[in-house]
Amino acid sequence: MCARYLEFILLLWFPGVLHAQSTAQSCRAPGLAHGYFLPALETYPHETKLTYACDNGLKPVVEGWWATSTCQNGKWVHNPQCIDEKACFPPTIPNAKYTENSNGWYEEGDTIRTICDEGYEHKDWSATARCTNGTWSSLPICEKSISTCGEPPKIPHAVIIHQRYQEVFAVDSEVQYECEDGYMMEGGHTKQFIYCISGTWTEAPTCSQGTRPDTGHGGSTLGGKDGGHTTSTGGGTWSTGGGSRPGTGEGTGGGHTTSSGGGTRPVEGGSSTSSRPNERVVQTQIIPKDECGAPPTIPNGDVVGNYQMFLKYRCNSFYTLMGPERVHCYADGTWSKLPTCKAAYCSVDTSQYHQLVPAGVKYIKYGEKVRLECVRQDHWWTDHFSVVQCFYGKAWLSDCCSWLEIKTNLC
Repeated sequence: MCARYLEFILLLWFPGVLHAQSTAQSCRAPGLAHGYFLPALETYPHETKLTYACDNGLKPVVEGWWATSTCQNGKWVHNPQCIDEKACFPPTIPNAKYTENSNGWYEEGDTIRTICDEGYEHKDWSATARCTNGTWSSLPICEKSISTCGEPPKIPHAVIIHQRYQEVFAVDSEVQYECEDGYMMEGGHTKQFIYCISGTWTEAPTCSQGTRPDTGHGGSTLGGKDGGHTTSTGGGTWSTGGGSRPGTGEGTGGGHTTSSGGGTRPVEGGSSTSSRPNERVVQTQIIPKDECGAPPTIPNGDVVGNYQMFLKYRCNSFYTLMGPERVHCYADGTWSKLPTCKAAYCSVDTSQYHQLVPAGVKYIKYGEKVRLECVRQDHWWTDHFSVVQCFYGKAWLSDCCSWLEIKTNLC
């Protein structure tokens, strides 16, 4: 009985399998210029693999000197093709993107320009690569920027909202925390942003149970608007005395103010409060750079990064940066310390050296070697050059040497 039942099932199943196989289309032999393939047939059944190779001076369109292609329902995957052996295949560059060629490969001499992923930057400022004789010359490297941040800190009873998980965050990134139901941050808020500044996240909030939204943790405010004494122990922003600032309470007179407990913590340098009535409170909290006005200029340098929370500087060619490359805006309207650009070159006036061919003034970077042509002498078989090196602002010139002497370090 069981055997007859199994036979009945097989009779029903096999026609379906045969029908599925019959619907899959076969492939015609591919047209392969300047190459050959095996097996050589007129048509190939579905899922047949074909092996091919190319004539001298050519190569398959995929890696290797031979390749395979598979018939998939009437089409070859991939389409067999022979290309110039000096062509290049798309490179793999971690943490980078570039515009891929539509035909899937690049001719000799083609150049690609890469864009690093967010949070990464080009090493040594190299962003391009050139296809030369079938290989890529010096592929760019995208490395993690020193100004990026890792994953934001984990906060008890809080989650990060509106942000997918990632390991690297670019400078000036922001993430928003939200407290668990029944918990609040200082000041009675349930949501708060933190920012990535110079490789470090600003101070993260804490979520506490039963926080009063009006006074923080039991804080109180005493005094009025006309110069009275004010004491604050709850949330808020560090205050500098009279006037009105969001989150600092009231007060339009010149009364003395003391702040403690919660509040916004300065990102760099800290801040100080005073117990003496006439002592000024120093404020070094970092704020968006637009609050400080136009970017400051530095001689022989330029702003190359204009971000929300800082400016990034770089020196012109032949100068080196001294000091911080990032400049922040402080809450008191002043800029943080500016960098300077120090000369990093030597100059050689060729007209001042009798052995050199006059060619004007030449500038050489620190540590760099250049060859300056020497005045031709009758007993020389070839042109001679003086090798010039720059050390700490002084140029050193070698004797006039032949090309061979220079290449073998005999000069």
